[in-house]
Amino acid sequence: MKLRFFIIFLPLTIAGCDNSPNLAQLCQENTEICNDFGKDNWCKVERNNVSLSRIALKNKPSADIEKFTLLLAYESYIKCMALASQIQHIKLKEKTTMRKNHLLKAKAHLVALTDETASSEHPHLLYYHWSRTANRTALEKFLALEGSPILENAIDQYHLATYYVKREPKKTLRLLYRSLELHQPQTELEVETLQTLATIFTNKKEYKQAYIWLKAYELAQETPDKWVVETLQQYQQAYQLDHEFLDEVAMNTLDNILAGSFTTPRY
Repeated sequence: MKLRFFIIFLPLTIAGCDNSPNLAQLCQENTEICNDFGKDNWCKVERNNVSLSRIALKNKPSADIEKFTLLLAYESYIKCMALASQIQHIKLKEKTTMRKNHLLKAKAHLVALTDETASSEHPHLLYYHWSRTANRTALEKFLALEGSPILENAIDQYHLATYYVKREPKKTLRLLYRSLELHQPQTELEVETLQTLATIFTNKKEYKQAYIWLKAYELAQETPDKWVVETLQQYQQAYQLDHEFLDEVAMNTLDNILAGSFTTPRY
């Protein structure tokens, strides 16, 4: 059986806020922000993430973390709206035009905020400017912080791992585990950490570990991923894995991560 091994994807994610109990109230108090991109049914979650991030930044105008979060929110909205704007409405052509206008507006906001944060010294933004604009100075400043307390958080440990992933595999593994150790309960999990671990163990031909981390990645998703489900089935069949046992290990591992009680295993 020929397996379709997955590659490493390193995007960053932002929590979906569509069901936030505070959204309606916040939008009543910030109508100019929440109405900026209309009320289209497409990309609703992404649009609400942008609104909530902009409101958070409005309340903390000099907060770099809020700016970083908003940059990611804009990116997600743009990615979604780029697809939605390609849908042609025969009877409602104004909807197509509206979506294209919103896409252009979001891109302009993203460029403006990217320029505004270009000189920031915050590690999240240093990484952002290296990964998005190939800013070598930002990368050098970010790497110079390695080993310091300021990078002792789940996001920056994951960011470090993305830099070392093609350079030092063993160090990458340690950084990914450290990122999971530092995950705080009730905060958004960097699910790509789980997928990257699955990729590393696939490359090492340690298929039980690869299955466990890919299963944990699947369980962490809000919506099922057909491709991930198929890959898990292929692993199970090709390597005669005890999937029921490994599924339980994956579930317990994810529970520990979300509870903030994960510890790095021996490797």
